[in-house]
Amino acid sequence: MYDIIVKKNAKTQEIMILEDDILTEYINQDENNENIEGNIYLGKVKNVLPGMQAAFVDIGENKNTFIHLKDILPKVDEAIENKKDVNININDVVKNGMNLLVQVKRSESNKKGAKVSTHISLSGKYVVVMPGVNFVTVSQKIEDPDEALKLKKIVKNLLPDNMGAIIRTAAMGRTEKELKNDIDYLSNKWDTILKKSKDVSNYPKLLFRGNDTIDRVLLDLAGKKIKSIMVNDKATYSSILKKIEHFESIQVKYDENAGNTSQITKQLENIENRKIWLDCGGFITIDKTEALTAIDVNSGKYTGGKDLEATVYTVNKEATVEIARQLKLRDIGRNNNY
Repeated sequence: MYDIIVKKNAKTQEIMILEDDILTEYINQDENNENIEGNIYLGKVKNVLPGMQAAFVDIGENKNTFIHLKDILPKVDEAIENKKDVNININDVVKNGMNLLVQVKRSESNKKGAKVSTHISLSGKYVVVMPGVNFVTVSQKIEDPDEALKLKKIVKNLLPDNMGAIIRTAAMGRTEKELKNDIDYLSNKWDTILKKSKDVSNYPKLLFRGNDTIDRVLLDLAGKKIKSIMVNDKATYSSILKKIEHFESIQVKYDENAGNTSQITKQLENIENRKIWLDCGGFITIDKTEALTAIDVNSGKYTGGKDLEATVYTVNKEATVEIARQLKLRDIGRNNNY
């Protein structure tokens, strides 16, 4: 069972996701800095960098964005080995001044512009559609091969020409009609984007604004049991009520003290701590450097019984769960490099 807490302050919006009262994800947004991740633009190539097999693209935002050759060439199924692009030079693919339809894959930071790709994807509740792609893949979390094969056949038959898809975990058990509605909605959205992109008289320009953070959270949890959404801001509360109209019944509550419990505060404090204690008495330490993040496991106060192997196993078992949680909470591993 999942609970979502949305806590809006003067300058930030915090989103907390709890699974059985355990904080599993924490997002803290600066309300003054717009998140453009997922936005689709008709951009203009400004500078081609052959030495990096990359280019800078003007999308009309504060900084030029970065695109690598692999994000310009047609996308292929990652399950199929492909080395055809090894000897391709980016100068043969893009030129300064040409227009490029791109989607932001990573927002800009203080030091770097956003990272973009020509590989467009539009997320629905059950399917992620990918225009210009000719394959369909299934989420690895759908472990039943018969269910995966059934969903793959249905989706292939429903997709328009020249469009691929990723079948999300939430698609398990859904009817063909539900999948069709999702695909039709996303296909119509793509048609609208394409029509806007035909007008090249004024570019770079924004063609499509991606889902906001709350939308993305709801889509990520589609198919899972959301117990409640608690909000401390009336305007945000009203907005969320509209967002959940097409989802299964979710209880939305307004509470000006949402997220202020001691249990949540203590879990949030752990995100900043270097040392995190485990229930058994052991602990992990998290040290972030410029090149990597080092995580160490220590038995701490836990001495176990007479069996060393069992002692080590107990500490490592708890540490594994906590490390996975902290990786997600602290957003460790997100690629910040070009």
